Amino acid sequence: MVGTTGSNNGWVVWLTFAIGLLLSVSPLPHVLEVYRPLWLGLLLAFWTLAMPTKVGMTTAWILGLAEDVLYGTLLGQNALILTLITFMVISLQQRLRMYPMWQQCLVMLVIFGVAQLVQLWLSALTGNRQPTLAMVWPAAISAILWPWVSFALRGLRQRLKII
Repeated sequence: MVGTTGSNNGWVVWLTFAIGLLLSVSPLPHVLEVYRPLWLGLLLAFWTLAMPTKVGMTTAWILGLAEDVLYGTLLGQNALILTLITFMVISLQQRLRMYPMWQQCLVMLVIFGVAQLVQLWLSALTGNRQPTLAMVWPAAISAILWPWVSFALRGLRQRLKII
């Protein structure tokens, strides 16, 4: 747009993704590992809602491949999960923007829950781990964290004028 004074600090988006990757692989006590939030899923959901023309399925696929390499999982497994999350957020984008925060949390719970169920299914198919419903905990924790992540990133976006 002509005449706008906003700056394009797109590097900040990639910095948040790098932090999300680090949080995804940071060591936790074995007991708490089951409760690890879906950091990249949360960040992708926010940036997809905020900047749908710049962050989308290709970004999700690239970040998922990076997460696959970091975790040492089957190449494409996390890429599929993050792309699925991004696809569902893009599909519900207009509705999500209108919902109050508590309804957004419920929608995010469903989105992350579906992603975790696909993750459970893929893990069972590859024989990497026994299927268990404990994989639903990350979806619940991520939905609970959604308001704080959303408010923090919205404030960062406004302060740095990320367009």
